[in-house]
Amino acid sequence: MKHTINPSRRRFFAQTGVGLLAYAGMPAWLHAMEGMGEMPKMTPKKASANFHPDVELDLICKPSSVSILPGQPTRVQQYFAKLIKGPAHTLTEIPGSYLGPIIRFEKGQKIRINLRSELDEPTITHWHGLHVPAEMDGHPLYAIDKGQTFVYEFEMLNRASMNIYHPHPHNTTAKQVYHGLAGAILVNDDEERRLELPGGEYEVPIVIQDRLFDTNNQLQYVRQMHDRMMGFYGDRILVNGRPNFQLDVASRAYRFRILNGSTARIYKLAWDDNSPVTVIGTDGGLLETPVNKPYVMLAPGERLDVWADFSGRKVGSQLVLRSRSFSGVLPGMAERMMTGRHGGDDQQHGGGGHRMGMGGMHGSALPVGSDYPILTVRVTKSVSDSPTLPNKLSTIKHYTLGDTANPNKPVPIGISEGPMKMVLNGRPYAYNDILPSERIPFNTVQLMEIFHAHGGSGGHGGNQTKAQSMQGMPHGGDKASESGGPKMGGMGMMGGMKHDGDDKAQGEGGHRMGMGMRHGNDSGEGDHKMGGMGGGGMGMMMSMAHPIHLHGQYFQILSRTIGMGAGDDYATVKDGFIEGGWKDTVLVMPGESVKIIKPFQDFKGLFMYHCHNLEHEDMGMMRDFSVE
Repeated sequence: MKHTINPSRRRFFAQTGVGLLAYAGMPAWLHAMEGMGEMPKMTPKKASANFHPDVELDLICKPSSVSILPGQPTRVQQYFAKLIKGPAHTLTEIPGSYLGPIIRFEKGQKIRINLRSELDEPTITHWHGLHVPAEMDGHPLYAIDKGQTFVYEFEMLNRASMNIYHPHPHNTTAKQVYHGLAGAILVNDDEERRLELPGGEYEVPIVIQDRLFDTNNQLQYVRQMHDRMMGFYGDRILVNGRPNFQLDVASRAYRFRILNGSTARIYKLAWDDNSPVTVIGTDGGLLETPVNKPYVMLAPGERLDVWADFSGRKVGSQLVLRSRSFSGVLPGMAERMMTGRHGGDDQQHGGGGHRMGMGGMHGSALPVGSDYPILTVRVTKSVSDSPTLPNKLSTIKHYTLGDTANPNKPVPIGISEGPMKMVLNGRPYAYNDILPSERIPFNTVQLMEIFHAHGGSGGHGGNQTKAQSMQGMPHGGDKASESGGPKMGGMGMMGGMKHDGDDKAQGEGGHRMGMGMRHGNDSGEGDHKMGGMGGGGMGMMMSMAHPIHLHGQYFQILSRTIGMGAGDDYATVKDGFIEGGWKDTVLVMPGESVKIIKPFQDFKGLFMYHCHNLEHEDMGMMRDFSVE
């Protein structure tokens, strides 16, 4: 069947909030989004005769089945591992889970991993967070077919941290991760060991994922096009691959190593008794000192190291880790449809089923930003001894602008969403399509800026972006501000603006909040709040939050700047960001600009950066840096 759309209707869809939803249901849209070209294939790497590993293991990905819900087993894809050489504690299985085994490495170890595929489609494994050579990073170039083996060889350069291993094949990353291919890597080092943090049974990995099952207990995935555009959301929370997760604990301190393993869902983690969440580490390992938060935001690909102290709690008492309510990570129309509210109608339709909205948009039994439980902790044993939370955790070298090679010209990462695009710097992913701004000098430290650039390099609606400027494209004389904030015309937003005279920067890692959009004269007459649209007009109507992941070395967050009109939504998440440590994934809210400082040291070659909403990545929101 041939599908067409009238040009005038195309313009209407592109210029309204309906565009993301109604237009997304059309098969022609899917064809346009997947026209990213083929990825060439490299010959699989083989073992090197002159590499002598301290640790060697076989890692096999293959179809399997696991009992997740009562009744029929669920078909999944699964990692299986076998230790060939190395310490006995290198591999730890998670009983009854489809997740891959926890792999534990030591800093300084030489590691060989023999990846073998028994899948009926290409795959390759990426070591999310690890600092490894480009050819060992799991780039889609190196995808292998069924029966092939790829040999990874690298030295562990990372500090103590929790990292991830998961597939990274072109266009099918999300599907393979969703069906089970994921696992955790725990790196240890001497600095962390000296702290004597809770270990063994008191160090608990917590992998949070959402899944959708049919009546036969089989996983459902991407039923309609909006499931890709918005990201795919299940209606059941699994922890470590199991539903209704309950953890029995003693009345003492524990270390929770938390990973958001969902493909799209963002969590706002908080204890149900409103006690603070004590964070001791993030993606790249321990913070310098513990941080107490009322809640913590956790986007796909992000990790948290949490000190959970149950000392003094009575046997039989319970504590629930919840995801609390928040807003603004999806376009307002999509959020209303997901909750079953349309055109101001707040009535819920049904209890736990799926509800249909405009353009095929489903309501959900577990809407994004709603309040729901993640896991239950039950105190089952009383003990008198418990470790004490250290005041000092680690030493971190903090980068400044003076350390960067480009303090006045940040490398742009411009996010663009639209009815026909989900891209970075105005271009969908394509191999060997390196923009000038994506060529990074080897062994440098770079200032980078992630921002919303609605319209991308096409310059829709007169919008000219900072990304265009950095790529040598004409942009109508619109210069970036001295602070580096992206200055946006047309549908865009203007970052770094002050509003009502009381917005103060809070140091290099602080927030600057713009709570309204000014109309009229400078005296403030005619101030209006624009709600979900924000100061970005139609472009902001189509905005959503994106967790941006950069391969290679960790980075540090320098600043966050929020644009006009995003205050109401941003206020529901702003206190949940942890910014003082090392990161490899950062959540960028609609209208927000985030500056980071990232080293590109030790290795040349192609290193990807992309949205870790994996549906968005597979749709083209991914690019390569060429370190040269």
